[in-house]
Amino acid sequence: MMQGRVYFYAVSAVLMWSTTAALVKSLLTAIPTYEALFVSSLAGALFLIVMQLVRGGGRVFRAYDVRGYAAMAGLGFLGIFLYSGLYYYGLSQLTSQEACILNFLWPMMIVLFAAFLLGERITVRTAAALLLSFSGVVALTLGGEGHAKGNAVMGMIACILAAVCYGLFCVLNKRRNLDQTVMMVVAWGVTALCSLPVTLIMEEWVTLSWTQWGGLLWLGIFIDAVGYLWWAMALQQATNSAAVANLAYAVPLLSLVVSALTLGERMTGAALLALVLIMGGILLQNVRRGRG
Repeated sequence: MMQGRVYFYAVSAVLMWSTTAALVKSLLTAIPTYEALFVSSLAGALFLIVMQLVRGGGRVFRAYDVRGYAAMAGLGFLGIFLYSGLYYYGLSQLTSQEACILNFLWPMMIVLFAAFLLGERITVRTAAALLLSFSGVVALTLGGEGHAKGNAVMGMIACILAAVCYGLFCVLNKRRNLDQTVMMVVAWGVTALCSLPVTLIMEEWVTLSWTQWGGLLWLGIFIDAVGYLWWAMALQQATNSAAVANLAYAVPLLSLVVSALTLGERMTGAALLALVLIMGGILLQNVRRGRG
């Protein structure tokens, strides 16, 4: 029953995240990067605080001392602020397809960091599943039909570094076994706090339209707050981090569909090849899990 709930959290997060690339790409055409990050992060943090107070009161926030909150702040800076800033920059320099695919190296980073830091075994079947899924990522990236108008090399580097940051964050977060609501409140609060001076000093603040407010609130409340919370809970409670992490490889394919419908980005032949490879890797991993 517990593992069924784990997969509900993980799949729900994957579905919400599939809207991220197209939404952020669209928002960043008119809103500065760190202004968007500040507004969405603040909305996410406030939503989680209200949700926790309604659901269980504020007792859980008193369970941690200064050192505990300092550790959460450090994790939030690494896995949310740095990750989001790098990924948003990548989205501003690349097509949403390219940025999303490169960003989704992070499930592989989770498996690798889990092996190095948590001592989790990588079996031959798990390695084959990861290789198959990663081959889909490579095929889709190399099969792209050109970059957006921007610095493509820096955009690619930013997306890859974002993947490293978030993969490491997921593993370190699991190792500390923190309450995930508190962790996400601190993480998104730190992200908002760090984004504000950046946008005030380096960017020109713009007045948001009602549509832009709606997009940022969807990003902050559902994709950021609920999505990241459920994903963190899934990884924390999973008996096999690799099996859960591999589910995230479905996001690039779903994102391609969303981007095609909302941004007019065409699904290429490379995307069809990636569909077979990525879903094949997920199926292989889940077959291993089912027999185990």
